[in-house]
Parts: sequence; structure tokens; C-alpha cells
Amino acid sequence: MVQLKKRNCTVGIDKGELVSFISENHEFVHQKGSPGWRSSDTEMFPIIGPLNEADFRVQVPRGSGAIQDQHGLLRELKYELISQTETAAIFKKEYIAGTRVKNSKFPEKSNKEWLFWPYTFTFKKSFELKEGNLEISFTISGERDMPFMLGYHPAFKLYTDSPVIITDEEKINLDEVLAVGSRALQVENCKFITLKDKKDITIKTEGFGHFMCWTEVRNMVCIEPITFYPYAVAQRELHTGFEYTKDIESIFKVSLFV
Repeated sequence: MVQLKKRNCTVGIDKGELVSFISENHEFVHQKGSPGWRSSDTEMFPIIGPLNEADFRVQVPRGSGAIQDQHGLLRELKYELISQTETAAIFKKEYIAGTRVKNSKFPEKSNKEWLFWPYTFTFKKSFELKEGNLEISFTISGERDMPFMLGYHPAFKLYTDSPVIITDEEKINLDEVLAVGSRALQVENCKFITLKDKKDITIKTEGFGHFMCWTEVRNMVCIEPITFYPYAVAQRELHTGFEYTKDIESIFKVSLFV
């Protein structure tokens, strides 16, 4: 377990997963074992969304397509801790083009035992605890013109019966998120959201452009920065939401202000 500390804030990171963010003795992160979700955060890469209706295959410019399960294969890879200080830590995942990756959803939720992606990439996740906020950065490097989507999937612990999600244009209550179900509620063209609960937390982003919100219980909610909302198209058209890597690294940031 990696722990970061700065004044009255502490952060817990378990193998690259944000499992705790405490400020003034208040825990903001959904705890594993609590109802709702078995994780506390994860990344969605190189695709966002399900592919069961497309036989778990997504169209890419190279080859005849790639076999992916819901939210991509990155979550099946293990993070390596590459640096750590009292207030910062950097983790890395590497993938070699064409390498078969065991699908943890097989056979209960998927008929594909192995996943693969026809591009080589390195994915870094860095944490930096600053004064009053936690900055989480995602750096993607590798082959030029690799298609990808990126989503960050943190879960926040709820304390009150009527939390509110506030953007610069609307207020969303928990019942509205619950009503959408597994598809997740789209929040389009949005770079920051405030979750008002017992204590407020504001999520500000760089590079993502949108959010989606998901929960199926009342004790947590996922507020997820995304580059593309996957339910805007049919699963066989998911490739229309890709971005493409360039010669320089692609960097995305999420800052949690408390």
C-alpha cells in the first residue's frame, strides 16, 4: 500500500488503485466491500463501454479488429510502481501489440477468454497530493496514430440521502442517476463537477471533455471523466469515438478539490 500525506490530507493507493482520500477525517472514496461496486477506481482504455452486442470486437485501422471486453483490456494489466515520494507516486502499465490478455469476465459474463490490441503502448498513472487537492494524471505513449478512448472511473462515498451533482449548467440528483441504470447518465461538454454531500468535492478535468455518472445504490456514486460517451452510438459503431495518438505523449488530468 502506498500512502501520501500533506497536512490534513492522506491518500491510500493499492497497486495503482485509489482506495482512500481523507481530508479532515472525512473519507471521500467508496470503500471496497461496501454495497455498489467491488472497486474504488479504475481506468477505461482503449475503449469505453460494452461490446457484447458486437461479439466483443471493435474496428481499428490495423488488422481485422481487436477483441475487447467492457471498458477495454487495460484493467486486466497490473501496475508497476516506478517512483514515490511523500506526496507523489507514479505507476506504469505496458502492453506489447498482439499480446493475449486473460479476460477476468470469462466465462461468467463473456465468451471471450482472451483479449488483444494490435498496438503497443505505455500507460502511466500519477498521483500528486497538493494543498487542498489531489491531482491524478494519465499519460499515454507508444505508436503514432493508435486509436483510443480514455475514461477514469472513480467511486465516491455518499453520506446523505439527497446528494446533488452540480455542473455549470444543471443540478442532477441521485434518483436521476439511478433511473438511467447501467448505461450511466451522460453529462456532455463538461470539464468540472461538484458533488455536494456531507462534505463537497469538486472534480476538474483536462483533456476529457465529458462526464458520465453511474450508480445502482444510494451509498456511492461514480463520476467519470470520459473522452467519449459510448452509448451515443451502436456498439458496432464504437470506433467512431476514437481519438488518435500523436508524436508527443497524450496527457489527461483529473483534480479532486476538497
